Amino acid sequence: MTGPESFTMELRLLTYTALICILIWIPYILSEIKTRGLVRAVGYPCGVVDDLPAWAQRTHRAHMNLVENIAPFAILVLVAHVLGVSNGMTVLGAQLFFWARIVQIAVMIAGISWLRTAAFAVGLVGNLLIFGQILYH
Repeated sequence: MTGPESFTMELRLLTYTALICILIWIPYILSEIKTRGLVRAVGYPCGVVDDLPAWAQRTHRAHMNLVENIAPFAILVLVAHVLGVSNGMTVLGAQLFFWARIVQIAVMIAGISWLRTAAFAVGLVGNLLIFGQILYH
């Protein structure tokens, strides 16, 4: 199936998640430029963010966490799509993952640890819902 009708809600949420992943580095790289200067910031990165403000360090960690978690989400969404599995549970799973990521990023940047962990868990449940639908397809 091709065309707009094959662009499921799950694929749409994966696309939005990818956009967030593409853009979330901007705030902390701007902080790095302000802290270290343009020449050092655009040079070969050292990966150390300890000298950045706390919010920028947390933004960097939120970005790295999303990078780590987008792959399993993408794999599950794409496998479900290839198998033609798109139903209320897969949509719910994708919605849970997407919105949990939004909350996790916001609370991580704000430094609210317990909500960050809860949001991560909700995203995990979302992935497991999609996995379950694939498994029992």
